[in-house]
Amino acid sequence: MGILATLTGLRLLRFILRVVTFVVLLVLVYLVVTAVQVWMTGRRYEPRAAGAIVVMGAAQYNGVPSPDLASRLGEAEILWRQHFASTIMVTGSKERGDLYTEAQASERYLVKAGIPSRDILEAGGSNTWENLSEAAPALLRRGDRTVLIASDPFHEARCLAVASSLGLMAYPTPTRTSPIKGFSAVPYYAKETVGMALGRIIGFDRLGALHSSLG
Repeated sequence: MGILATLTGLRLLRFILRVVTFVVLLVLVYLVVTAVQVWMTGRRYEPRAAGAIVVMGAAQYNGVPSPDLASRLGEAEILWRQHFASTIMVTGSKERGDLYTEAQASERYLVKAGIPSRDILEAGGSNTWENLSEAAPALLRRGDRTVLIASDPFHEARCLAVASSLGLMAYPTPTRTSPIKGFSAVPYYAKETVGMALGRIIGFDRLGALHSSLG
């Protein structure tokens, strides 16, 4: 009986190891495929006639956009001046102690660049889901279902996925002047790969809620 129990235990252990190995390989394949999708989406640039250009929020300092946010706004300005859309939707709330939201800093930047304030809309949010879930209803009420997303290349895939889940038809127009490039962009691509992978499984709304709860 002792030998039989030992053999049975070994078989069970080998079976468990096979299952664990299969699951690990499956997860790795899923992450690799997602990483390729994130990378390839960031390389797409598809401007076309749209209802609005949506600028994803990023850090601002006392009303002055960070270099990353400024690069996104610069892309939106180019698209607006090329008449791809007559409206720019800026997004982003503020951190505790800030005087301006990211959206307010973005509007100030665009107005100084010569874009009329009447062509600029604002939405809040502290993460990708919140930015777009606040922007989407206002855009859809206006009939602006087709949008161009101005963000960093590594961020485009998740933005498009979230926008699509909210009823928008979004196209990538990643900034081509982002200060985050080369090897410095690798951690951002890794983060977005995990974000995309988790968002598809648990839902981007739950991912946004998780992000907010973690601060």
